[in-house]
Amino acid sequence: MTTARARQIPPLYAGLVDDAALFPPAGEPLAAAVPAHFAHRGDWYADLLGPFLCPDALLPELATALDDQPGDDPLALGLVVAGGAGAIEPALVWTGRVERIRLVGLEIALRDEPQLGRNVERVARALDSADLPDDVLVTVEVPRVPGWETALDAAAETGFRAKLRTGGEVTEAFPAEREVARFILACLDRELSFKCTAGLHHAVRTTDRPTDRPVGRPDGVPALERHGFLNVALATRAGLDGADEDALIEILADRDTNAISAAVRALDDRAAASTRRWFTSFGSCSVSEPLEDLLRLEILQD
Repeated sequence: MTTARARQIPPLYAGLVDDAALFPPAGEPLAAAVPAHFAHRGDWYADLLGPFLCPDALLPELATALDDQPGDDPLALGLVVAGGAGAIEPALVWTGRVERIRLVGLEIALRDEPQLGRNVERVARALDSADLPDDVLVTVEVPRVPGWETALDAAAETGFRAKLRTGGEVTEAFPAEREVARFILACLDRELSFKCTAGLHHAVRTTDRPTDRPVGRPDGVPALERHGFLNVALATRAGLDGADEDALIEILADRDTNAISAAVRALDDRAAASTRRWFTSFGSCSVSEPLEDLLRLEILQD
């Protein structure tokens, strides 16, 4: 929903942030997350947002939360299915029962198994059986295991998007720059759109130290190296322009906020739109943190 207060968001940032408030580390309850999402949709930065992400297990609660939400505006939903391909059809049945849901995306994590390509094929067969509308974007989360490239091969053949998990609550959940660079280049080589999830709260690469984290986080947690979503966008742009893996690694590791800000400002609308065709969005449990960074860097103006 775009209101009279909404302002035009530049092409590089339009629909960039998928609202993942229900997911860790925020883990907001639906009763709070749904009104907050509609509030974001009514503010000036509304077009920065992508869909509201919800796991299939919470669909009954989502229906109740929408009943309690005033007005009749539909909720653009990105449905996150757990439990494998067999869970897809029941989740879609539930979604179809809620009038205020407008399903725009479906995301499913591939199970870590020897034949990842076959895993993608099972998802495709399940979606065919469920008669998913053609305008719903399907995204498969690729596990960070040997053979992940075969999942990208199969995803490219089916027309799915790929998803890379770029963070979490432990050090091991954050892929190194080389791993991210290889994923970006592998997607571009296959003409495969991709999104990221987790850990990309900040615009520029940064170190998240335990003292910087919210109260309640466990003591003794090591510093986390967080990728920046502008770094990922610029690395994608560089890959499209023919840069090699080492060049992408350098961009992903860059912490110079002035240099990163200047680089994204230098992209014209055509280059920005081309970049976003492939790097489509990232899921963030916080909408405010990415927005605050873009404001602090004076990339967006409130």
